[in-house]
Amino acid sequence: MTAEKAIRVGLGERSYDILIGSGLLSAAGESLLRAIPNAKRCFIVSNPTVFSLYGQSLTRSLELAKLSCNHMLIPDGEQYKSWDTLNGILTQMLTEKYDRRCVIIALGGGVVGDIAGLAAALFQRGVAFMQIPTTLLAQVDSSVGGKVAVNHPLGKNMIGAFHQPKCVLIDTDTLVTLPDRELSAGLAEVVKYGLIGDFAFFEWVERNAAALRRCEPVAIEHAIRFSCAAKAAVVAADETEQGVRAHLNFGHTFAHAIEAGLGYGVWLHGEAVGAGMIAAAALSARFGCLSDEDVVRTRDVIGSLGCPTELPALGAERYWSLMQLDKKNDWSGARAQGCSS
Repeated sequence: MTAEKAIRVGLGERSYDILIGSGLLSAAGESLLRAIPNAKRCFIVSNPTVFSLYGQSLTRSLELAKLSCNHMLIPDGEQYKSWDTLNGILTQMLTEKYDRRCVIIALGGGVVGDIAGLAAALFQRGVAFMQIPTTLLAQVDSSVGGKVAVNHPLGKNMIGAFHQPKCVLIDTDTLVTLPDRELSAGLAEVVKYGLIGDFAFFEWVERNAAALRRCEPVAIEHAIRFSCAAKAAVVAADETEQGVRAHLNFGHTFAHAIEAGLGYGVWLHGEAVGAGMIAAAALSARFGCLSDEDVVRTRDVIGSLGCPTELPALGAERYWSLMQLDKKNDWSGARAQGCSS
């Protein structure tokens, strides 16, 4: 088992650590007890694919730490991040007589993390939860920051809350079983951190795109660590997205329109974010805020990571209608300055 120094998300009494390294899942029980010393009973939320790969290791680790646990498996896919699925989780926990001293553990990708986190926010007015993300996208983005939600047919993540985890445990070994398409989708969120605020990191991604797509351990761990540190700093500065945290939404209003317009699950979230960032960059160039060369470079690096580079043909009116429903949209800057990101 290897792990470097934890990344701290500084939120006062609600601060927590992001643990990153190889083989960490085998010590998840110990990590949970360090974060939540009084923990006794755990409820794992996962999906069948992930649980078949990592459920036994996690359960064994919890049992060695004298933590009892049960689990619920939810179907895989963005379309199942719904109120019905959430209600199923809450119903099982009530049936099994969990109380507010329990810990919900999210084992899986962004769908699992979002819905398990919202269950934790709602169950008996809030219980502790731990994130164990197993996809790259969840590791570098959705597992950090406390945004938890389910989708509504009219818009993505429209029903949710801010509820911070007590710990995020990122075992890089879980990426070995990740399909290439999902790895590429996660890399779109990685390059976002360069595009919104660190040009040196953007250039590093450009140079190392092939190594990242091969999931080479040194490159991928650097990408995860940099991304988590960047997000931790933003969340600490603006937890509930009143200011600087909105920068993390780059490309997401287009992305959410793609996902809702095509139907949840047709494109992966990271694929939609990649195409959305290109579209946002192109729109900014039209207003003179970016050069055409900037747009080409953005498109090239996202394409080199294996993501789509063109918006699906939904039609301008459909995009406009969907984007107006997205909670992340903000056209005030465009109106005031003639520019949009």
